[in-house]
Amino acid sequence: MEKKTSLINCHTHIFTGDHVPPYLAKTFLPWPLYYILSLSIIVKGFRIYYDTLGKWRFKPRYKRVEAVLYNIRIRTGRTIIGRAIAFLLGIVLAINVFYIIYDWISLIGFSPSILGKELITIRTLLVSYHLIQNFQPFYIQIILVLIFLILFQSGRNFIFFIFKKIYSFLGILPGKQTKELLERYLNIGRYAFHTQQSSTYMDLRDQYPKNTGFIILPMDMEYMDAGKLKKGSGYLDQMAELIDLKKNAEFSEYVFPFVFVDPRRIEKQDDYFRCKISNNHVELLNCHVKDYIINNNFSGFKIYPALGYYPFDERLLPLWKYAADQNLPIMTHCIRGTIFYRGAKKKEWDRHPIFQQSIGSDLYEPLLLKQTKNIDFINNFTHPLNYLCLLDETLLRKIVKKAKDPKIRELFGYTNDDTELTCNLSQLKICFAHYGGDDEWKRFLEMERYDFSKQIITNPDRGIKFFPTKNEKPTPGKMEQLWKYVDWYSLISSMMLQYENVYADISYIIHSEDINPLLKHSLKNPKLKDKILFGTDFYVVRNHKTEKYMLAECYHNLGDAELDTIAYVNPKRFLFNNIHGDIKI
Repeated sequence: MEKKTSLINCHTHIFTGDHVPPYLAKTFLPWPLYYILSLSIIVKGFRIYYDTLGKWRFKPRYKRVEAVLYNIRIRTGRTIIGRAIAFLLGIVLAINVFYIIYDWISLIGFSPSILGKELITIRTLLVSYHLIQNFQPFYIQIILVLIFLILFQSGRNFIFFIFKKIYSFLGILPGKQTKELLERYLNIGRYAFHTQQSSTYMDLRDQYPKNTGFIILPMDMEYMDAGKLKKGSGYLDQMAELIDLKKNAEFSEYVFPFVFVDPRRIEKQDDYFRCKISNNHVELLNCHVKDYIINNNFSGFKIYPALGYYPFDERLLPLWKYAADQNLPIMTHCIRGTIFYRGAKKKEWDRHPIFQQSIGSDLYEPLLLKQTKNIDFINNFTHPLNYLCLLDETLLRKIVKKAKDPKIRELFGYTNDDTELTCNLSQLKICFAHYGGDDEWKRFLEMERYDFSKQIITNPDRGIKFFPTKNEKPTPGKMEQLWKYVDWYSLISSMMLQYENVYADISYIIHSEDINPLLKHSLKNPKLKDKILFGTDFYVVRNHKTEKYMLAECYHNLGDAELDTIAYVNPKRFLFNNIHGDIKI
């Protein structure tokens, strides 16, 4: 009988704060606030805390101060007079903190939208009664603000409420997306005190049973227009650490690093991916990709189209042909999130390169992508229908025809519009990370009248019918309807049903108990059951739950047999490739 591991987590991250650009708050916050809320500053703050301040609580002096503060609080709270004095002191501190922050914001150049003159009048009155003091130097102001924010929760919330009312630019805070961004900042900061990925990996490993395997997914964020990384922390440096991790005898059998691929790096860095194309075959030449995959036993590829590219970008096609031939897996980001391209929308992104929309009887034009904000238009790259342009031969033929490099047409055997390609990518092994997102799962459950969303139920072996049969009239406008109106759960599930090597993982959405009914229902479909992968999205998901919490929930909600399927049987099949064969755990 085959010896098996406890499970394989198919979606984890261990990159540090040094590998992330500093200005993730760009497009969420107006200038210059996104410079002030720099990730590098937050990372430094966490490192200072963990290296110095965080260790104070174990020292005798700290414990003595803690005891003194406790005695003050408890004795004050036991008498009416004490409580009254504490209340009044809290009000005075709140007033001073309010005007300290008010002055900071004024220095940046923002004026209050309302109550401007009234605030100045009130301040003059309070100064005359000595209720507002001029605290100097600046670090004293910072200490007072921190003390207030930490110790006076009700006063803190009230001050935030007032500032949101008087400053219009703060109306964006704390919106859902901004909250998610701040939580992402804190997650990166929480693990940023580790300067080495191996330390973060051990934090992950120690929350799982012995012999658990982990797919490690790096990130290349140097082209997302969110600031430059410091020297020594670039993508290649990140990958060098993963090579060391893979070579470590203690870890090597249980870590499965992927190679991040960005078409802009392929174009700008000549030695990143080089190949020879001949007879519909791709041969890797000496390059970084070959070094990672062949020489260092990396297990697959990772892409993140929300950083500003389509998964069918011409520069990626030779690599996808190589991946299909070698049965190497690809993990692609497929959820709306907070990590995305921060630059301006380019003109070529106004229309979809392949899909069309109807403008009259039998008249079509390229599909208009009308979103203008970054957080919206980047989903045009993430949209699951883009992957049909790789998997379906007729759509891939259009991509290949438009290629600027004639070697692309040679690689796939393009003849003309009406002749099938000699080679296609229908066997490409792709996993849709996050299964589209828990919001799209909810959307599927709530859509009861839309015919396309019903097809996953009425045709459980096929799902949505993307293309007409030979005897049916082609309808180019159908893709417009699917693109705009169909939930991503239905689209992804349909591709999983129709294409042999299409998978989806439940990373990140695993934290939400709301997905459990539909997850259980999906696992009853024999075809889907073999395509769903266990993953958590460590450490991104940490603001919701710990790894051990989510694992315990999975055992409770799914049971041993179903968890074994999605966390061991399916991942082993997903990780198999023609270069390295079966994984050894």
